[in-house]
Amino acid sequence: MRTRSFPPPGRTRAGTGAADDSAGRVSPALRLAAAYAWRLIVVGVAVYAVFAVLGRFHLVAVAVFLALVITALLRPLVGLLDRWMPRAAAVALGMAGSLLVFLAVLSLVGEGVAGEWPLLRREFGGGVARIERWLEGPPLRVRPEALSDLQGRIMSFLSSHRTTLISTALTGAGRAVEVLTGLALALFCSVFFVHSGDRMWRWLRGQLPVRLRRPVERAGAAAWRTFTGYTRGIVLIAAVNATLVGIALFLLGVPLALPLALLEFFAAFVPLVGSPVALAVAAVVALASQGPLVAGVVVLLIVVIGQIEGHVLHPLVMSWAVRLHPVVVALSVVCGGIAAGVLGAVVAVPLVSVVWSVYGVLRRPLPPV
Repeated sequence: MRTRSFPPPGRTRAGTGAADDSAGRVSPALRLAAAYAWRLIVVGVAVYAVFAVLGRFHLVAVAVFLALVITALLRPLVGLLDRWMPRAAAVALGMAGSLLVFLAVLSLVGEGVAGEWPLLRREFGGGVARIERWLEGPPLRVRPEALSDLQGRIMSFLSSHRTTLISTALTGAGRAVEVLTGLALALFCSVFFVHSGDRMWRWLRGQLPVRLRRPVERAGAAAWRTFTGYTRGIVLIAAVNATLVGIALFLLGVPLALPLALLEFFAAFVPLVGSPVALAVAAVVALASQGPLVAGVVVLLIVVIGQIEGHVLHPLVMSWAVRLHPVVVALSVVCGGIAAGVLGAVVAVPLVSVVWSVYGVLRRPLPPV
């Protein structure tokens, strides 16, 4: 009777070992992809956790962001006043003067709206009738019954959703209180940021391990330089846009030229999107009050302002502070708007700019001490 012989432990036949090795071998590309995949999962979870915390405390996050914006705008003024008076007095004078100027502008806009509102209401009544006649004529030839049916549907919608509209208004009142709270917190924080922001940053850096202090110092300096450059640049661009729009609307005789210019100023803080939207509102006002010809001129103004902003102002003002491709800017605005509405659209571009600037600094080797 013949017995089978087995190889001793630890030894295999050549053919079987080759087959086992080939079965257990993993492609280097797959290993690399798996290594990056789990790291990206960890980073994604961390980013989601950060945004979840910020969403939970969104009022504090918005207040701190506004405080940083105020600090970036007022630091040069306070630094100038600091040459002739104590630091605390310079901060108080700069903050109080800026607040008074802002309130004066709002008061001027409110007074203009109140003064022009009766005239605007009459012009809107006649403008709506002109628009209806224009729609009924060539080339559109919309039937009068369709316009009447549309008005009836709008009134029916408002009547059936009256409770929802009232609750929305009450929610808006609660939001107004929340906004005032956030503004108060932003002003409170900005006073300390302007007065002693450097000392606060040095204290924070001193709490880190010694090996991390130099990279954090470089990253913080790059982030603040990019953020201040973007903030001051976007304010300058918004001011130029608002001035051009205000002058053009005034010369065209469009009502509410000053409020619409102020709307253009705030809308310009959303790159590529805000300015056309604000000018579209101005075009609607011009259409209802002055007719299609003036409205067409305002639409042409949208194109001209967009060209000036995109090809002159942004390259001159922003090139040294923000180096982002227009596609990246557009995607950032859209993603920010989807994630957090208007506020997300405003914050997205400076956030992406700061992150890109920090990445560019940290990927370079540390200079020798």
